[in-house]
Amino acid sequence: MTKEQILWEISKKLVPYPQALSRMESMARSIRAEEAAERVWLLEHPPLYTSGTSAKAEDLFNPAHYPTYHAGRGGQWTYHGPGQRTAYVMLDLQRPHGPVPARDLRAYVHALESWVIGALAHFGIHGEVREGRVGVWVTDPKTGNEEKIAAIGVRVSRWVSWHGVAINLDPNMADFEGIVPCGIREYGVTSFRKLGLSTTMQELDHALAQSWANTFGSTPSPLQEVAVIQDPD
Repeated sequence: MTKEQILWEISKKLVPYPQALSRMESMARSIRAEEAAERVWLLEHPPLYTSGTSAKAEDLFNPAHYPTYHAGRGGQWTYHGPGQRTAYVMLDLQRPHGPVPARDLRAYVHALESWVIGALAHFGIHGEVREGRVGVWVTDPKTGNEEKIAAIGVRVSRWVSWHGVAINLDPNMADFEGIVPCGIREYGVTSFRKLGLSTTMQELDHALAQSWANTFGSTPSPLQEVAVIQDPD
């Protein structure tokens, strides 16, 4: 892999959240020690809810009794589940990445938003950001309502990023009713499917790879599969 490339990984089976956290934290340490490459890890989780550092107990309802986890990232409550493309981004932010300057968290978060918006544009979806509202938003053409299509949550350890973005392709939309997503009560949640698109996960991944190069200035490597580490029986 050259300096112009970045390692892209994929897990094709559902990844339990504790294992994902453990791997991200380990990778962040190794990247800081220059023992591992920066990377983007594409995966899906089984149904669960995660809390960020600003999460409020009253914003969790969880009628299905899904497992809940403290993520340690910024933000509030987030749902993860099948049909949602989660992309965990582990970068050394002490150096620039294309137009994204070094040691600038605001610019990094803005770049994550731009990355997702660029990928959505491949499918004719006009994604936007809103002041005071985390994530990427779209306007439902049928109702005119603004709804969230992608969540963003970031954690940085010694200037190495982990966590990342979660894009709603075709998840069970009823599962979002178990929380107040990101603490925002006034607006809903949407997905590719809800917008009338039958996009595949592979097509979304391809669009993310194309948008990455435009946003972060490096070329994704061929996807390398990461085996899922399951809990022992």
